[in-house]
Amino acid sequence: MNNPGFNPPGGGNPNMGVADEQTMAAVKAMSMVMESCPGKTALSGVMGFALGGAFGLFMASMQYDTPLSTNPTAANIQSLPLRQQLKQGFRDLGTRSFSSAKNFGKVGAIFSGTECCIEGFRAKNDLANGVMAGCITGGVLAAPAGPQAAALGCAGFAAFSLAIDSYMRRPSDSD
Repeated sequence: MNNPGFNPPGGGNPNMGVADEQTMAAVKAMSMVMESCPGKTALSGVMGFALGGAFGLFMASMQYDTPLSTNPTAANIQSLPLRQQLKQGFRDLGTRSFSSAKNFGKVGAIFSGTECCIEGFRAKNDLANGVMAGCITGGVLAAPAGPQAAALGCAGFAAFSLAIDSYMRRPSDSD
């Protein structure tokens, strides 16, 4: 029975070769990494960094969109020769993009890592995990500005997390 479309009971494939077994082992290892808190934290940080870089690039490119800009850098740059304008503009664009990327990466990593740890500790996957992780993340990010800012950061990020998580968990139209 060496029919390529036939899989015997128990799920074993008699035609599975070494390459297929290696692929399955790699998939299993990747799944284990992606389900671990350090893996989720790292991936969220990297993806947050990429998304923040894209947002930063967009926002920085809008800085010089009008001649009536109130930014002193934008006003001073207009008096420079074109080549220096471009050089200064690209330098500023890179600086702002990198700053935004770092901030998004930090937020993504802190939130994801915190939520994963809370989920593991509580052994539940519900809205409360995201709200608690949002509160901790907002508080940690705002803590350098003082206790009042930390409390407001906690409340604001928790509310935002609740809104997003509630929206993402709502039943779809096909259910």
